[in-house]
Amino acid sequence: MKYNIASIRNNTLPQSLIDFLNYLETIKGKSQNTIKGYKIDLTMFFRFLKIYKGLINDETLDFEEIPIGDIDNSLLRKITLADLYAFLSFTEKYRQNSTYARARKVATLKSFFKFLSSRAKVIDENPAVDLESPKISKRNPTYLTLDESKSLLKAVSGRNKERDYCIITLFLNCGLRLSELCSINISNIKGDILTVIGKGNKERTVYLNNACIKALNNYLKVRSENIDKIIDKDVLFISKNHTRMSKRTVEVMLKKHLINAELDSEKYTPHKLRHTAATLMYKYGNVDIRSLQKILGHENVSTTQIYTHVDDEKLRDAVKLNPLSQEDND
Repeated sequence: MKYNIASIRNNTLPQSLIDFLNYLETIKGKSQNTIKGYKIDLTMFFRFLKIYKGLINDETLDFEEIPIGDIDNSLLRKITLADLYAFLSFTEKYRQNSTYARARKVATLKSFFKFLSSRAKVIDENPAVDLESPKISKRNPTYLTLDESKSLLKAVSGRNKERDYCIITLFLNCGLRLSELCSINISNIKGDILTVIGKGNKERTVYLNNACIKALNNYLKVRSENIDKIIDKDVLFISKNHTRMSKRTVEVMLKKHLINAELDSEKYTPHKLRHTAATLMYKYGNVDIRSLQKILGHENVSTTQIYTHVDDEKLRDAVKLNPLSQEDND
């Protein structure tokens, strides 16, 4: 995080929140995306708190305009478990937050109040200790079938064919996150080994198969033709402006090729291609759950277990193999 004098002397945020965000970055080593998420959640919580506690002088203010810089430690000490549940109710009824979004806010509140009680020593009792998270119903991941994946690769065309084909190949074979793919530098690749920085700034090794290596080599040949125009020579995937491709650019690119392949461009995002890679590895590659966990960079194996679902064809075959399945069992 880059600071200037204005950001260091930030009077728009409570000091407790500034201290917490600094702690997440310098001590816990959280990524900027994670820190941003915590900031958004806690900003919403503080704005709700001022309304809920009747601390708004100007009731004509829009929610996003409610100032929170004046929230001090004395107010933090008065927060109760009931206040936290009231906030979660508010996010569901008035912000239309999904179960997943509310569960994330619970995690944010727990982390923040734990910091206030055990690290900053701002509060004596942690109101979030007994805060329960809403139950998230587990659903099978959305993914492309093997045939659909092949169709998508065949549909790749256009001026940036080699680049786009390489990107989609890496998604489908390696299970990369969108942020991981966009941040790849050429220096991260050594033979068949790709090093990426995943969630929480954790380094992960990704092994490249023959399809990935061939796609990379084909793209690098084309990329070298414009080497003089490239701003940062180490960046792997280059946009039309000769700079690192943004996440949004990759999303738009994928959507175009999904349409060409006559696949649902709204349903299948870069993250769904990550699901596809994981599912295909588990289904066809006989990859065990622990290995898949390492490949995907999941901190907990419970996250990886969503890929152990059995597809409908296997379920249908299992029923057919039942010895009582024949009709002439009279």
